[in-house]
Amino acid sequence: MSIDRIVMMFAGTVILISLALSHLHHVYWLFLTAFVGANLLQASFTKFCPLAIILKAFGAKPGKAFS
Repeated sequence: MSIDRIVMMFAGTVILISLALSHLHHVYWLFLTAFVGANLLQASFTKFCPLAIILKAFGAKPGKAFS
């Protein structure tokens, strides 16, 4: 699986978990959703993604977006 797919899968998972936690526990969990969204937005412009750097160091094959 490429870095691009792992990053998108991780972001989607974190967003869904934070939405569930905001519904079950406290609305402040939505700040995590906002953080993930902001990180995805800045990564689309700068091509800097901390998770992509970590995955590349662990040997995941690069995709087209984070190569």
